Amino acid sequence: MPRLSVVIPALNEEPNIPATLAAIPVDRLRADGYDVEVLVVDNGSTDQTAAVARAHGARVLIQPVRGYGNAYKAGFANATGDIIATGDADLTYPFEILPDVLKLIERDNLEFVSTNRLAGLQPEAMKPSHVWANRMLTGVSRALFESLPFRDSQSGMWIFKRYVWSCLDVQSGGMPFSQEIKVEAYRNGFRCAEIPIEYRPRGGETKLRGVRDGARVAGQLLAHRMRPRRTGGNAVVPAQRVGEFPLEPALTPDDRLREGLR
Repeated sequence: MPRLSVVIPALNEEPNIPATLAAIPVDRLRADGYDVEVLVVDNGSTDQTAAVARAHGARVLIQPVRGYGNAYKAGFANATGDIIATGDADLTYPFEILPDVLKLIERDNLEFVSTNRLAGLQPEAMKPSHVWANRMLTGVSRALFESLPFRDSQSGMWIFKRYVWSCLDVQSGGMPFSQEIKVEAYRNGFRCAEIPIEYRPRGGETKLRGVRDGARVAGQLLAHRMRPRRTGGNAVVPAQRVGEFPLEPALTPDDRLREGLR
């Protein structure tokens, strides 16, 4: 039975966690033949996010080093699934689409699927300034990385084969992680696709700092374009040979957060 790991970073999302976890269609996924594990990565919450997630059946990892990318690195290092799916803990992403996405991956032999929030976006789901910033950053990414297929470079919902992560050089520990993982997946020759989703209004207050975060993301795009291509970071083998090698990603110092590990 193949296993799906759903990895969700969370920072002070106590009110949203129950509905977020309830949206994951575990029963339907199991009926389709998947074993399912749900990992919530608590990224230094000061509320009861971890306790509530654990009470609702999630496996909880603690990543005290703040940062969106740092949370995902901890989650990916501890995930045991053959396929990894991601999404935020703020009710914005439609986890109920996972069974259909997995069928698409199997049918089309895909390795990395990202999602497009901007296609058919409802006005109440995102501030106009954030819409403009997302479109601008996507345009910059497509200009810097020729033939990049993604039309929403900042989307935080991806579904991909676990071995893909082992072959990427993703360096960011913060918000730029989202665009970097997409660019790396495409540049390393994996079979990529993007699908439209219904992006929903956030539960609670946003943690984004528009100007600051946008500047960091834009700066990382330029740095990513200029840095030499190399096998390092998470990369262990060339993408075209990945099936011949062990798939377990190596732990970095920030990732040494396996439960009980010291």
